[in-house]
Amino acid sequence: MKFIQRMKNNFHLDDIRLRNKFFIMYVLCVFVPIICTNIIFYNLMSNNVQEQRMEDIQISLAQVHLELERMIEAAVSVSWVFYTDYNLYLLLDSQYHNPADFVAAYDGYMRRILNSYTPVYTSVQNIKIYVNNPMLLHSGGIAFLSDSTRDSAWYKMLEQRTSSEPILVRASKEDSISSGRVAEPQDTFNIIRVMDYNDSLNHWEKVLKIELKTESFDLILGNLNIPGSVYLVDPNGMVQYSTNPDVNWRSEHLHMSEINVNGDIAVFEGEHFDMNPLQDWYIVAHVAEDQIMHEAPEARQFVLWFALMNIMLATVIIVVISRSITKRLGFLLGQMKRVKNGNFDLVNKRESVDEIGQVTTEFNRMTRQISALINDVYVADIKEKNMELEHRYAQLNALQSQINPHFLFNALETIRMRSMMKSEKETAKIIHNMAKLFRSSLTWKRDKIKLKEEVEFIICFLEIQKYRFADRLDYSIELDSEAENCLVPKMIYLPFVENACIHGVEKVKRGGKVMISLKVLQDKLHFHIEDNGAGMDEEQVQKIYSYLEENKDLGERIGMQNVLYRLKLFYEDQFEFSITSQQGIGTSISLIIPAQQ
Repeated sequence: MKFIQRMKNNFHLDDIRLRNKFFIMYVLCVFVPIICTNIIFYNLMSNNVQEQRMEDIQISLAQVHLELERMIEAAVSVSWVFYTDYNLYLLLDSQYHNPADFVAAYDGYMRRILNSYTPVYTSVQNIKIYVNNPMLLHSGGIAFLSDSTRDSAWYKMLEQRTSSEPILVRASKEDSISSGRVAEPQDTFNIIRVMDYNDSLNHWEKVLKIELKTESFDLILGNLNIPGSVYLVDPNGMVQYSTNPDVNWRSEHLHMSEINVNGDIAVFEGEHFDMNPLQDWYIVAHVAEDQIMHEAPEARQFVLWFALMNIMLATVIIVVISRSITKRLGFLLGQMKRVKNGNFDLVNKRESVDEIGQVTTEFNRMTRQISALINDVYVADIKEKNMELEHRYAQLNALQSQINPHFLFNALETIRMRSMMKSEKETAKIIHNMAKLFRSSLTWKRDKIKLKEEVEFIICFLEIQKYRFADRLDYSIELDSEAENCLVPKMIYLPFVENACIHGVEKVKRGGKVMISLKVLQDKLHFHIEDNGAGMDEEQVQKIYSYLEENKDLGERIGMQNVLYRLKLFYEDQFEFSITSQQGIGTSISLIIPAQQ
């Protein structure tokens, strides 16, 4: 007793490894019940159940027979309506003075009767009448009875009949025939018959062809209650349709005797059809014997009670074992949520030796490490990020300081050379504009300014250049009123204007133009500048595009390279830049950035 008591005290279900728990669940809840159930089940089964299943398959085969017969009867009834329609014969045999007369007659009667049957009889794919009347327009259900049609296999079937009864034939789809392809597979069924009902109106030969949907045959012959392959066989024993994927009935002509039947295949043959045009056709089904399921009716009640016992036993075992897993996992999940909210208390539970116990131990170790990382690594990472931001800000300031001397040097040199050449009052105006730009470049308290301020800088620069080039330069600025208050990086557009004047218009002897456009479209600020200057070759254009791919430090870069670097600092990949240029024609530049207020 003491030993048993000691064993009870020392044994804990939590100490069993998770793999062993799953093994116990498998043996007790799955393996043993299935083996016992199958042994008892197969001992009580009798062979006569197989006959019942075979009878069920035969009934399903008869149902397929009936449904196929109904579908064909529906199509035949449609053919009789067309075959006996006096007005239709009158329309097809009449002589029309012009196509408009035929179209009026067609719209008044033919189109209506065609559209009235295809929606109702869902198995009908297409209805077409072939006629050799040259006065008809051959479209919309009417086709010309040409020599190629007469040479087709389905038409030759009509020549073998002595009466005008409908015939069921297999032929290519109408869209395949109209496309002109000659080797199309015969993948659809058709009801065909010669239209000779009204002797007084048989001036022209007429043949009715009703195309049936192959999908309807798939739906009927693919009966799910027949777990095998189904074949539709004509009176000559030729396979006209099959659900067997290994039989290519569309393009091959196979006799039923050529279908391989293994020893484990049961053959079911349905009754022969006794109606036209399916006279003496029949349906055959090949079903594997292992698909013929059987049950033992006398064992159903016993199997039911035994299955219930297995379910109850499995439920008790699974509940006991899963409780050992789910209870501790739920507690551990709750502790993880507390850690997420900043509570780093450890799990104070008995240390078990299974996988969940190991996870709990690692969780406690991880909690301690996270607490230490927050105090050490996280704080250090914040300092590092702050230093990186300061470095970026210093780079941005360096960029801005590089632009100004380069621009001021060119502008002041222009004013100096012009003043030496002649003494003019215009110089005062130019100096005023230069002072305005100089003062703006020295006072850089804001990274971004309103677009209208940026445009004022551009106008000052263009006035200076116009003073320099005189009649050689003309410019225009189109500024959208909605864009005036948008914020843009300071002097972000000025280098583009400078390049257009210095490197473009400067090399043109007369008639230089610079056109600037600034608009807001779909929350984007669109800047476009175009000049008719000297232009650039493809190598220079590609060199400018290469600036977008560079991620090096600032260095000595100025001008357009400088601007593109600043754009990447401000907008990363949220801006679009494009340039097109031809030597001797000019340059066009577009820049799209987010519109910010």
